[in-house]
Amino acid sequence: MADVSVNATNETSATPAAQSRLLFVDNIRWSMIVLVLSMHAADTYSPFGNWYYVDRQETGFGTALFFGIYQSFLQAFFMAALFFIAGYFAAGAFDRKGFSRFARDRLIRLGLPTLLYMLVIGPLTQYFLSWTWGKGGFGNQWLTHLKDGEWLSETGPMWFCAVLLLVSLLYGLIRRTGWYEPQLKLHGTGIILFVAAMAATTFAVRIAIHADGSVLNVHPGDLPQYILMFAAGSFGYRGNWMLGVAERSCIRWGLLALSLSAPLFAALVLFGGGLHGDTALYAGGFNFVSAGKCLWEALVCVGMGLLILAVYRRYFDTQGPVAKWLSDNAFGVYLIHPPILIGFALLLHALPLFALTKALLLTMLAAIGSLAVSALILRKSPLRAII
Repeated sequence: MADVSVNATNETSATPAAQSRLLFVDNIRWSMIVLVLSMHAADTYSPFGNWYYVDRQETGFGTALFFGIYQSFLQAFFMAALFFIAGYFAAGAFDRKGFSRFARDRLIRLGLPTLLYMLVIGPLTQYFLSWTWGKGGFGNQWLTHLKDGEWLSETGPMWFCAVLLLVSLLYGLIRRTGWYEPQLKLHGTGIILFVAAMAATTFAVRIAIHADGSVLNVHPGDLPQYILMFAAGSFGYRGNWMLGVAERSCIRWGLLALSLSAPLFAALVLFGGGLHGDTALYAGGFNFVSAGKCLWEALVCVGMGLLILAVYRRYFDTQGPVAKWLSDNAFGVYLIHPPILIGFALLLHALPLFALTKALLLTMLAAIGSLAVSALILRKSPLRAII
């Protein structure tokens, strides 16, 4: 199989040459976080997905199909892209800091915001929606919430940081043994094997654990994808994949993966029960539909990852004032967006608009509101140090 990369690093060195800030990576990061808001806005009005607050009206077949395709497509790659970026920078951070500083920094940057959400933002969001948790008001019910351990399941969208923290600490422990990633070139054979490994491990987990199960608010069936993408990111740092993989090869292999995924998705919809509202087989188990869905997700994940790398590296490797502002506030938006998005959804409830129109409008309003709160409040507070 032809080599699809240009590896510019010294094969005898454990660390790539020093690089200036990768602005296109910053732009990928905030773009994926905007897509997170888009997903949660879709969850609000779509017949699919779970979210704190839903405002679902009866939708036609075309609207339901659009939501299903859009949400499935996003779910297949956008969080995995963030895990890849995290793995890429984790390798370099460990090289510079060693285990103790690496672990401490991850506990502060990932653990503290997660606890803030679990102990404050999540409970306040729940209280805002219900207006009461029972007798005694918010204070009394919040203490009960802490005592009964329910807060442990209140990660909300911060499940990403909770899982990333655990994966990062595991990576640190592995690196502490003296092991580090070999400098691998990204070959076509490697891409094919990676897709196959992602599909197979995801399928295996979903045989054992139904899609309805969750740990830290994440479905275990999604964990193989996230862990493998984090690992790919760390190998990508050592092999200089961000800068060294040829643009033409990224596009060729990315389009190939997506072109294979399209007929597979159509077959899954036509023969998997989706057209009749029967989604049981998609949730897992030992069946061809679940296996096909796992393969489709892996193809989309890798295909979109390669295309995003090529497109952003070529066209979005600069930052003006607006892009830098978006980048600086990206994590703040991720942390604070749930109550803001829900608040706007409640305001939009009475408007006689189509579900797709409301989802688009809600995405825009939630993005503007969350950016404003992040820039004007969070980043001017002591929280600035951890966001």
